[in-house]
Amino acid sequence: MANAPGDMRCLGVRLGQAMGVGDVVALIGPLGAGKTTFAQGLAQGLGVAADRHVASPSFALVNEHPGRTPFVHVDFYRLRTRAELPELGIEEAYDRAATAIEWADRFPDALPADHLEITLAVEETGRRRLELHPTGPRSQALVAVLART
Repeated sequence: MANAPGDMRCLGVRLGQAMGVGDVVALIGPLGAGKTTFAQGLAQGLGVAADRHVASPSFALVNEHPGRTPFVHVDFYRLRTRAELPELGIEEAYDRAATAIEWADRFPDALPADHLEITLAVEETGRRRLELHPTGPRSQALVAVLART
Protein backbone atom coordinates (compact mmCIF):
# COMPACT_ATOMS: atom_id res chain seq x y z
CA MET A 1 0.00 0.00 0.00
CA ALA A 2 1.30 3.45 -0.85
CA ASN A 3 -0.16 6.76 0.30
CA ALA A 4 1.57 9.19 -2.03
CA PRO A 5 3.78 9.36 -5.11
CA GLY A 6 6.80 9.53 -2.81
CA ASP A 7 5.84 6.16 -1.35
CA MET A 8 5.59 4.68 -4.86
CA ARG A 9 9.00 6.07 -5.70
CA CYS A 10 10.52 4.66 -2.48
CA LEU A 11 9.20 1.18 -3.25
CA GLY A 12 10.67 1.50 -6.74
CA VAL A 13 14.05 2.57 -5.31
CA ARG A 14 14.15 -0.47 -3.01
CA LEU A 15 13.33 -2.81 -5.86
CA GLY A 16 15.75 -1.09 -8.24
CA GLN A 17 18.59 -1.48 -5.75
CA ALA A 18 18.07 -5.26 -5.92
CA MET A 19 17.68 -5.48 -9.70
CA GLY A 20 20.34 -6.43 -12.17
CA VAL A 21 20.83 -7.22 -15.83
CA GLY A 22 18.03 -9.44 -17.09
CA ASP A 23 15.45 -8.45 -14.49
CA VAL A 24 12.13 -7.38 -15.98
CA VAL A 25 9.29 -5.59 -14.22
CA ALA A 26 5.90 -5.51 -15.95
CA LEU A 27 3.87 -2.50 -14.76
CA ILE A 28 0.12 -2.75 -15.19
CA GLY A 29 -2.59 -0.32 -14.17
CA PRO A 30 -4.82 2.50 -15.36
CA LEU A 31 -3.67 5.99 -16.30
CA GLY A 32 -2.53 7.84 -13.20
CA ALA A 33 -1.96 4.72 -11.09
CA GLY A 34 1.75 5.49 -10.61
CA LYS A 35 3.51 3.31 -13.18
CA THR A 36 5.91 6.05 -14.28
CA THR A 37 6.54 7.20 -10.71
CA PHE A 38 7.39 3.63 -9.77
CA ALA A 39 9.70 3.37 -12.79
CA GLN A 40 11.43 6.60 -11.71
CA GLY A 41 12.14 4.94 -8.37
CA LEU A 42 13.51 1.88 -10.17
CA ALA A 43 15.83 4.15 -12.14
CA GLN A 44 17.09 5.79 -8.96
CA GLY A 45 17.70 2.39 -7.35
CA LEU A 46 19.55 1.24 -10.46
CA GLY A 47 21.92 4.18 -10.15
CA VAL A 48 20.58 6.36 -12.95
CA ALA A 49 21.89 9.90 -12.37
CA ALA A 50 19.50 12.22 -10.54
CA ASP A 51 19.76 14.82 -13.30
CA ARG A 52 18.60 12.30 -15.90
CA HIS A 53 14.94 12.88 -16.79
CA VAL A 54 13.09 9.57 -16.52
CA ALA A 55 9.69 10.18 -18.09
CA SER A 56 7.03 7.94 -19.52
CA PRO A 57 8.23 6.74 -22.92
CA SER A 58 4.68 6.88 -24.31
CA PHE A 59 5.76 8.59 -27.53
CA ALA A 60 9.38 7.40 -27.81
CA LEU A 61 8.22 3.89 -26.76
CA VAL A 62 11.68 3.02 -25.37
CA ASN A 63 14.15 5.08 -23.34
CA GLU A 64 17.49 3.81 -22.14
CA HIS A 65 19.32 5.28 -19.17
CA PRO A 66 22.89 4.53 -18.04
CA GLY A 67 23.39 3.59 -14.41
CA ARG A 68 24.99 1.02 -12.10
CA THR A 69 22.87 -1.31 -14.19
CA PRO A 70 21.58 0.08 -17.50
CA PHE A 71 17.84 0.77 -17.32
CA VAL A 72 15.50 0.29 -20.28
CA HIS A 73 12.07 1.87 -19.81
CA VAL A 74 9.42 0.72 -22.28
CA ASP A 75 5.80 1.72 -22.84
CA PHE A 76 3.39 -0.50 -24.79
CA TYR A 77 0.47 1.97 -24.54
CA ARG A 78 0.63 3.29 -28.10
CA LEU A 79 1.49 0.01 -29.81
CA ARG A 80 -1.31 -1.39 -31.93
CA THR A 81 -0.01 -4.82 -32.91
CA ARG A 82 2.49 -7.45 -31.82
CA ALA A 83 4.26 -6.91 -35.15
CA GLU A 84 5.59 -3.54 -33.88
CA LEU A 85 7.52 -5.11 -30.99
CA PRO A 86 10.65 -6.36 -32.82
CA GLU A 87 11.45 -2.78 -33.85
CA LEU A 88 11.76 -1.81 -30.18
CA GLY A 89 14.65 -4.21 -29.53
CA ILE A 90 13.44 -5.09 -26.06
CA GLU A 91 14.41 -8.76 -26.31
CA GLU A 92 18.02 -7.65 -26.75
CA ALA A 93 17.59 -5.29 -23.79
CA TYR A 94 16.70 -8.24 -21.58
CA ASP A 95 20.28 -9.48 -22.03
CA ARG A 96 22.04 -6.20 -21.21
CA ALA A 97 19.84 -4.16 -18.87
CA ALA A 98 17.17 -4.11 -16.21
CA THR A 99 13.84 -3.40 -17.88
CA ALA A 100 10.51 -1.89 -16.83
CA ILE A 101 7.56 -2.13 -19.21
CA GLU A 102 4.49 0.04 -18.69
CA TRP A 103 1.21 -1.34 -20.03
CA ALA A 104 2.85 -4.76 -20.25
CA ASP A 105 -0.55 -6.46 -20.21
CA ARG A 106 -1.12 -5.31 -23.80
CA PHE A 107 1.47 -7.83 -25.08
CA PRO A 108 2.19 -10.31 -22.28
CA ASP A 109 3.79 -12.77 -24.71
CA ALA A 110 6.62 -10.23 -25.22
CA LEU A 111 7.76 -10.72 -21.62
CA PRO A 112 10.43 -13.22 -20.62
CA ALA A 113 9.24 -16.28 -18.70
CA ASP A 114 10.69 -14.95 -15.42
CA HIS A 115 9.43 -11.42 -14.79
CA LEU A 116 7.81 -9.55 -11.94
CA GLU A 117 4.31 -8.35 -12.72
CA ILE A 118 3.21 -5.39 -10.61
CA THR A 119 -0.41 -4.32 -10.88
CA LEU A 120 -1.11 -0.84 -9.53
CA ALA A 121 -4.60 0.22 -8.55
CA VAL A 122 -5.99 3.45 -7.18
CA GLU A 123 -8.47 2.99 -4.35
CA GLU A 124 -11.37 5.37 -3.69
CA THR A 125 -9.31 6.99 -0.92
CA GLY A 126 -6.57 7.81 -3.45
CA ARG A 127 -4.17 5.28 -1.93
CA ARG A 128 -2.31 3.02 -4.32
CA ARG A 129 -2.42 -0.74 -3.97
CA LEU A 130 0.29 -2.91 -5.51
CA GLU A 131 -0.20 -6.57 -6.33
CA LEU A 132 3.01 -8.49 -6.99
CA HIS A 133 3.05 -11.58 -9.15
CA PRO A 134 6.44 -13.24 -9.66
CA THR A 135 6.68 -15.74 -12.51
CA GLY A 136 9.98 -17.44 -11.70
CA PRO A 137 12.82 -17.76 -9.22
CA ARG A 138 14.51 -14.43 -9.94
CA SER A 139 11.27 -12.45 -9.72
CA GLN A 140 10.42 -14.31 -6.49
CA ALA A 141 13.74 -13.09 -5.06
CA LEU A 142 12.81 -9.52 -6.01
CA VAL A 143 9.44 -9.86 -4.24
CA ALA A 144 11.31 -11.04 -1.14
CA VAL A 145 13.26 -7.76 -1.20
CA LEU A 146 10.04 -5.76 -1.07
CA ALA A 147 8.61 -8.02 1.64
CA ARG A 148 11.47 -7.03 3.99
CA THR A 149 9.86 -3.88 5.30
